[in-house]
Order: sequence, then structure tokens, then C-alpha cells
Amino acid sequence: MTTLTHHPAAIAPHVLRELRDRDDAGVVPRPYAPDPAGAPLRCCLRRSRADEEISLVSYAPLRRWAAETGCDPGAYDETGPVFIHTGRCAGPDPVAGHPFAETGALRAFRRYSGEGHITGGAMVRLPDDPAEARAAVDEALRTAFASPEVALVHVRAVEYGCFLYEVRRP
Repeated sequence: MTTLTHHPAAIAPHVLRELRDRDDAGVVPRPYAPDPAGAPLRCCLRRSRADEEISLVSYAPLRRWAAETGCDPGAYDETGPVFIHTGRCAGPDPVAGHPFAETGALRAFRRYSGEGHITGGAMVRLPDDPAEARAAVDEALRTAFASPEVALVHVRAVEYGCFLYEVRRP
């Protein structure tokens, strides 16, 4: 079992229901042919399997967080593509640890204030050892939340700029 200091959040089930009907760009989702290597699913925070039906949808994570907290992210609001299961899924494994912590991957840790504004960030190349990669993610989050103004961190894949998951202040 992995003990985390900071907990990754998948897209909430009620938001997934909305995204499966119409995404944050107003488009009705269509099934997507999965990547043989596995697409990063934001509904359950793992890679897809060949036998699963998935969709690529537009998602506005900061906009949804801002609506929930009552802040206005202004120009920092953005919509981007994310993969989700086409139908319901079991959600993330609560003891899986940090998702998408592939060794050697580049990850961006974008920090946001309680007002929804970017307050900085960091880019981290995950070490080759899986345990060290998970520790590097936790250290990047610990560093981000050391600043009292940071309310939220978005973890992204540098290669595509894709939103992977968010972590809220513990």
C-alpha cells in the first residue's frame, strides 16, 4: 500500500455524467479507438486497456473548480482533451498511489491560488526507478503546497500539455 501526502483527484462522477452527454466545448462525445499503449483515463486515473470503450472529450478543470469554489479564473480558464470511459467505471483505486508516474516521463506541476490564478509551477523528469518516480511526484506536490497561496495543483504531461489530474490543498 502506498501512503500519499497529497491525493490525486479523478474527475468527479457527476461531472463524468455531464461530459458523457456533452463535453465542456458543447460537443457530444464519440467513442475513440484506444491507443495500444493505453490512453490516460481521467475517470479512474489509469491507462486504458485494449478491450475498453473510451471517449476523448473536452474538459475545463479550472472552470469547474472555480464554479465549485466561487472564484473567477479569468484568462486562466482553458479547455483541453481528456480520455474517459464511454460508460461508467469503478473510479480510481484508492491505494494505487500517484497515477501516470511513468519512469522517465516529464510532468508539469501548475500551481493555482484560491482566486484561480497561476502562481507558478515546476517541471519534473520522473526518475527511472518506479518508487523514486512516485516519491518525486509527492515531493513536487509537497514543494508546491509549501506556499500558503497555493490552493490547487494541476499535474500535466509535458509532451502533450494534457491535464492528468488535480491535487487540492490537504
